[in-house]
Amino acid sequence: MPRVHAFGDDALGELDAVGLAEALRSRQLSPSEVVEAAIARCEAVNERLNGLAYRSYDTAREELSREVTGSSRFFQGVPTFIKDNVDVAGQPSMRGTDAWTPYPAKTHSEVARVVLGTGLISLGKTQLSEFGFSGAAEHPRLGPVRNPWNPEYTAGASSSGSGAFVAAGVVPIAHANDGGGSIRIPAACNGLVGLKPSRGRLPLDPELRRLPVVIVANGVVTRTVRDTAAFFREAERAYRAHKLPPIGDITRPGKQRLRIAVLTRSVDHESSSEVTDLTLKTAALLEELGHRVEHLDAPPAASTFGDDFVLYWGLLALAQLRTGRLTFGKTFDSSRLDNLTLGLARHATRNLHRLPRAIVRLRAARRLSAPLYTTYDAVLTPTVAAEPPQIGYLDPTDYHQVIERLSRWVTFTPLQNVTGDPAISLPLAQSANGLPVGMMLSAAVGAEARLLELAFELEEARPWARIQD
Repeated sequence: MPRVHAFGDDALGELDAVGLAEALRSRQLSPSEVVEAAIARCEAVNERLNGLAYRSYDTAREELSREVTGSSRFFQGVPTFIKDNVDVAGQPSMRGTDAWTPYPAKTHSEVARVVLGTGLISLGKTQLSEFGFSGAAEHPRLGPVRNPWNPEYTAGASSSGSGAFVAAGVVPIAHANDGGGSIRIPAACNGLVGLKPSRGRLPLDPELRRLPVVIVANGVVTRTVRDTAAFFREAERAYRAHKLPPIGDITRPGKQRLRIAVLTRSVDHESSSEVTDLTLKTAALLEELGHRVEHLDAPPAASTFGDDFVLYWGLLALAQLRTGRLTFGKTFDSSRLDNLTLGLARHATRNLHRLPRAIVRLRAARRLSAPLYTTYDAVLTPTVAAEPPQIGYLDPTDYHQVIERLSRWVTFTPLQNVTGDPAISLPLAQSANGLPVGMMLSAAVGAEARLLELAFELEEARPWARIQD
């Protein structure tokens, strides 16, 4: 199956977001030609990839006409997309479902203000799995979001549309968020850089801040480390997380040699033999670069972690079900929700008596994992336990089947959502089928700068494959 991408001889070329910003500042390119090229690219590939949830092309054009000459915003005029579970004024937020009649948001969410405050111009909303509950977007009516490396395979989720569009060259950077791996999983599937930052690094909607365990973090997916580093530098100028050390301006590898632990097994599951081998090859590369690498058997977490996380996920699904009409209006129809959402809600309903202790154990997860980062500067694992699965493997029709398959595939990413630690997925490997395989590095809360320095070093040492090659 041929790859699907939009790279070509237009204003975007093969530039990343930093390169595009530089070309715009020097007036080698104009904002209008860049935005029109991105719109054309989106229209060229969306029918194959199905990553678009909402078009706002005319709004983007209007915004360009209002731009102030000489703006100091770093990404001024660079096109992007916002994931469709974040409010953007004047646009609907359907959250990966069609269970109610859409209505336009009245104002930007806090994170949309930060993302767009960097100068990025949004062309619309990208598709996700329903409420972000699945690691693959395969809605029964909205259809699957496909992987541009091979459209017979999933683009990952929940930030699936963002991942597919950045990989395919539609835009160089797109908003994503992560409540169980949803930045890192599509980054791994699509050959991208995906940093889930520390808890509190970027703002969250009020209902997410009030969760008993705050698991969601906002960020971006990009094709280069420097784009991710530049985004967090610029976002930090607009939103300062005072309880965390600043990330600052990270532009190159760090000089310090690090102590790095390597794991190929999660709390519950081993990675596939292929992914295990690729992870060990990445560990060997780190050793070649002078880092001290030690192999561990399993992460320090309770044996109940996987079950507790699924039960907590079920609580979130139950909340969507019970408050749907209040949140989304009278047109909300729970019968139109997919069977993963409904199955998770049933699971929570049947196990409500277990939830209090599960939440206590999840809150204690950071105390268990924190000592690891007093011994090691970073931890290497695969991002997901196997290569991206084919479309249909994670179809949500059969709840018991899909939750078992998801639990095995996305077994590495949820831990950092619960502990609040940062983690970055890097496209350092490929499967025998030619699909990207992500390698994940995590560190202690507040240590994003260290992860970015290490990411720069690995990108230099082993430049990753490009879809257009």
